[in-house]
Amino acid sequence: MTTPNTLLTWLQEGRLLMSDGAMGTMLQDAGLTDGGAPELWNVRKPESVRAIYQGYLDAGSNIISTNTFGGTSARLKLHNLQERVADLNEAGVRLAADVAHPVGALVAASIGPTGELIVPLGPLTIEEATAIFAEQAAALAAGGADFILIETMSDLNEVEAAVKGAQQATDLPVVVTLTFDTNFHTMMGVSPKQAVETLSDWGVFLIGANCGNGPGEIEAVMTEMAQHRPQGVYLMAQSNAGMPQYNAGHIHYDGTPEVMAQYATKMRNLGVNVIGGCCGTTPTHLRAMRAALNAVADQPIAGPPAASTAGSDIETDESRANRRDSRRAARRQKVAE
Repeated sequence: MTTPNTLLTWLQEGRLLMSDGAMGTMLQDAGLTDGGAPELWNVRKPESVRAIYQGYLDAGSNIISTNTFGGTSARLKLHNLQERVADLNEAGVRLAADVAHPVGALVAASIGPTGELIVPLGPLTIEEATAIFAEQAAALAAGGADFILIETMSDLNEVEAAVKGAQQATDLPVVVTLTFDTNFHTMMGVSPKQAVETLSDWGVFLIGANCGNGPGEIEAVMTEMAQHRPQGVYLMAQSNAGMPQYNAGHIHYDGTPEVMAQYATKMRNLGVNVIGGCCGTTPTHLRAMRAALNAVADQPIAGPPAASTAGSDIETDESRANRRDSRRAARRQKVAE
């Protein structure tokens, strides 16, 4: 039986957990068309969604994520479904809980970005964003989720709104992963080091990266996170299965099960506590990852190289700030001339 503290208890016990793979990829394989609302399948095609959940459990996942990534009113508005936040999110969680809880697995209630820019970059205020996320989080908690998973984020302002909204609406643990797909930073310039240090200050104890440009990128990102994680913080990695390739009218990812198995082992050896996949990752990939992790279960975990001695592909925040200041100074000089 799971409790609100099960996730943290498992992590404190030193358990290595495997999360699941792609939801969108699997829904598209099941017939979801471009432009359709994935969350609507929670009530219109529940057996298809349930089968996806079950497939990941059968592959060895300890955690499955709900089909609620776009379940905020801001995202559902694109499909004229903004009035159905409660029933679509609750349904997605209940389907997951029905198959996960009987086998002792946890349900991660997925919350994705609103798709709108927050001030000062856009019109959405922090207060409005917080209320949007709180509405979704309340519905996810009502459905029986074990924890809230805020994922694929790039803007710390939006992350803060999502964390605050979830904390206002529920006592469930809050987990956050960002996407570092722009020179090992998020699109908004957040570094892995900045992310893990900032989020830990907000009371988030499980922090990581998802999506992005494949296992190589995630490895560099998680290395920096592992080098700088504060005491009491655990790490989560969910890489895409390689890069998308368009062939014969279909998109597929070039990361084979063998590639993802190697990625899982590397994450484990860095000290990452929760390992899974994102876009393109299927139960076939997860089975290979589970087998690889089982094969090294008795081996010691090396952990990351020391930050002071390790070479890194990730530019420091100080270096980025200096480059920015140099560009601004050059522009001012040009105007003055």
